[in-house]
Amino acid sequence: MARIRIITVGKLKESYLQEAQAEYIKRLKPYVNLELVEVNDLPAPDGASPAQEEQVKGKEGALIQNLLHPKEYVVTLDRQGKELSSLQFATFLEERAISGDPLTLVIGGSLGLSDELIKSAQMNWSFSKLTFPHQLFRVMLLEQIYRACKINRHEPYHK
Repeated sequence: MARIRIITVGKLKESYLQEAQAEYIKRLKPYVNLELVEVNDLPAPDGASPAQEEQVKGKEGALIQNLLHPKEYVVTLDRQGKELSSLQFATFLEERAISGDPLTLVIGGSLGLSDELIKSAQMNWSFSKLTFPHQLFRVMLLEQIYRACKINRHEPYHK
């Protein structure tokens, strides 16, 4: 069974997103060993300069780096990353499961991820060139993991 850890910046606040997250976590239980880790979303000062925003992202990135293990395959999620289709992601997930190394997927906060963290990852993945709210994105990621698991097992996915 594949081991997947999702590290996110910030807590999921909206009840409708919490419900959707809980539903996908339940659906994923037969397919993956899933761990969800939340790190604190650090506040940026009102009217923060780009340098101040980079400083906040750097501090959040350091919190995330402290959670990473050497044997993990780390994927950052950022709109500048490589785009994959659902089929390509399913293949990627299958390859990671076969390797036996845990997969860690990292979602940034409202400011995104630090350049240092992105550069240190084995892969930088993008769902789209569009920007998504980081709390909604967590549910979107869980859905894509579930979809990939269904694809890999040749099971129907009811849309």
